[in-house]
Amino acid sequence: MRKLNNIIFILAGILILASCTTIKEITDSKDLSYLYNPLRNPIHPRYQIYNVSDDMSELTFKFFRNDLFFSEANPEGVPKAEMVIIYRLYDMSQGRVAVDTGFYNISIRKKQGNLQYTYTIPMMAPAGSRYEAELVLRDLIRNNRIHTHLAFDKTSDLSSNNFKVTGHFNKIELFNPVLRPNEFVNLLYRYSADSLFIMFLEPDTASPIPPSMLMPERSINTVPEEIVPLAYTDTLPLMFPNRGIYLCTTDKNRFEGFTFLNFGKEFPGMTEPETMIDPLIYLANEDKVNEIKNCDHVKLALDEFWLNITGNIERSRELIRIYYNRVLYANYFFTSHKEGWRTDRGMIYIIYGPPDKVYKTPGGERWGYLKKQLRKGWGIRYKFKDEYLFFSFNKRENPFSSNDYTLIRSESVTSYWDEAIRAWRSGIVFRLDNPTGI
Repeated sequence: MRKLNNIIFILAGILILASCTTIKEITDSKDLSYLYNPLRNPIHPRYQIYNVSDDMSELTFKFFRNDLFFSEANPEGVPKAEMVIIYRLYDMSQGRVAVDTGFYNISIRKKQGNLQYTYTIPMMAPAGSRYEAELVLRDLIRNNRIHTHLAFDKTSDLSSNNFKVTGHFNKIELFNPVLRPNEFVNLLYRYSADSLFIMFLEPDTASPIPPSMLMPERSINTVPEEIVPLAYTDTLPLMFPNRGIYLCTTDKNRFEGFTFLNFGKEFPGMTEPETMIDPLIYLANEDKVNEIKNCDHVKLALDEFWLNITGNIERSRELIRIYYNRVLYANYFFTSHKEGWRTDRGMIYIIYGPPDKVYKTPGGERWGYLKKQLRKGWGIRYKFKDEYLFFSFNKRENPFSSNDYTLIRSESVTSYWDEAIRAWRSGIVFRLDNPTGI
């Protein structure tokens, strides 16, 4: 009888433990949050799509050596990285109809002195449509995976995808339209042209409004300050010395072409005190930002701003490191026709951090931030349920960039913006799931 009682007691204990145990969350295959979280995404390739003909486009990848894992566990016994690339091509003009697929195994042999490796694959894409390439890249050695979407246009002869950029001196293909002052490039145009018109526009320095405010969406300036005509050849050295937006086109009557951007010598990072002031607009009002700018000793004023927040030198250093690292990654991920930190996505990223969930559609993105876990149920039967604060962004038509997204603002959504700013101003890196007082 005692043995039976012991068995009953043990079974009851197991049932109690089982009722209190949380179930492990099933992997969300549609979640792409790793794309914006450097700690979760070891591979950061660059992409370029160029329309080589009316029927064919080329997708070029650039892999950085430090992102790759090279192994000698292969028949040749030489350091190699093994990648698989899968793409599916959709015709967006016909309602996202699949029109082409491809599967490629790529062995990247490590070469002494090589800092980057480029590979090009063809895609059958007839002229007259807009397309989206859905890509899956898999590192076979580390079993890491990246899933992303790239849009390109074959409806216009002045689509940016009809241009290719190379360094003027080294002839290496460039994947980034952001150039440094005194950097010389060549612009290759698929069609024949006699003239190139460079339209210069002042940089867009407007910062986004907080998500808790409802205001009309700001329009994009499309009025050039100046138009410079040049005789075009594909070996013409181009250099853009001043900060601003440079739209290059072969038809001065059409606001279409390839855009170069100059955001200064430090972009995408920030190390000089003068360039570190503007991103403070999320933590301080405009008058305070201008006061720091106009100080005789800008660095001292900037240091004092952060010390007043934390009251401690070490905590100030840590807060500065986190804040400006987020500014750096916002520039890397979200730059459009203006610096990434000035965009809606950049604002959310800097204040709330990398999102815990990211869902992408052809027309936008949806970000989720995990809230503090709450116990659901009663008595000994309870469970924890994950709940998220979501921000939604619409993709916007932009003559300068395909990476422009605007925040959908709503009075009915609680954004916790005021709480987030109060936390930062108290020297606390805000997160929705932070325990009270941490």
